[in-house]
Amino acid sequence: MRIGHYQCVCKQGDFEANLQTVVTGLKEAAEAGLAVVSFPESLLTGYFDKAEEARAHSFTIDGPEMKRVRAETAGFDTLFMVGFNERRGDELYNTVAVIERGKRLGHYSKIFLVHNYFTPGRELPVFRKNGLTFGVIICADGGYIEPCRILALKGARVIFAPHFNYVADPTDHYQMVRNDHVARAVENAVYFLRANNVMAPEDNGKAREGKPRYGYGDSYLIDPNGEIVAGAGLHSQYLMIYNLDLNKKHRADRRSSRSLRSAQELLGQLNEAVAQATGGGQTR
Repeated sequence: MRIGHYQCVCKQGDFEANLQTVVTGLKEAAEAGLAVVSFPESLLTGYFDKAEEARAHSFTIDGPEMKRVRAETAGFDTLFMVGFNERRGDELYNTVAVIERGKRLGHYSKIFLVHNYFTPGRELPVFRKNGLTFGVIICADGGYIEPCRILALKGARVIFAPHFNYVADPTDHYQMVRNDHVARAVENAVYFLRANNVMAPEDNGKAREGKPRYGYGDSYLIDPNGEIVAGAGLHSQYLMIYNLDLNKKHRADRRSSRSLRSAQELLGQLNEAVAQATGGGQTR
């Protein structure tokens, strides 16, 4: 089966333009025969530094905006996931909706947040398509051990990780996140798909919070052996495609993967170490 990611430009606060980008990406995905495709974090709304802007460009998961998304995409067989700023009462969540043929199959809300105006999620669902079980995390979640470990234990073979990167030092950033993602793939014996955005040429290098920022792309898929097997390249809108063979064997055996064995054998010691490091309290 074919899976992939549509590395694309998000127009901040422009829902209509971003929805059309989703439709364009789905058309390309359908023509290429993709069963599953991801879109970037917060694509439908934009990703904002200030809470006021994020709230102004947010909507509920069953509101008119999401109904538009489902209606506009109902004719596609390709299952897709797309991010937005989700409003739940007085709280905001950084959420990815998983949609197929106009039906919302579920959603995931980011756990490890960059902006504290969001409320952290706590649910880690898995989804299925054509024999593939997969999970979703968002951006910074991939720098932590547990989200991917939990999804892998629930049977996920692929972890999709939508990103929205607009950073001051792309070289330092991509080195750090690549290393995180290789670790997540190998320790859990899963494919890890880093699903990033790019910035429009006129916005790349613009100052934000006093520093030039760059949205550089570099979406990729890492296999369970830690190898990059597909990529979308730098600074361009591009549909990344990978022919996924669910029967392919890798060096890492899922049934005895490192993450599972580590949890089974050292959970007691881990709890003791956490209690000692935090004085018996909770970490944040």
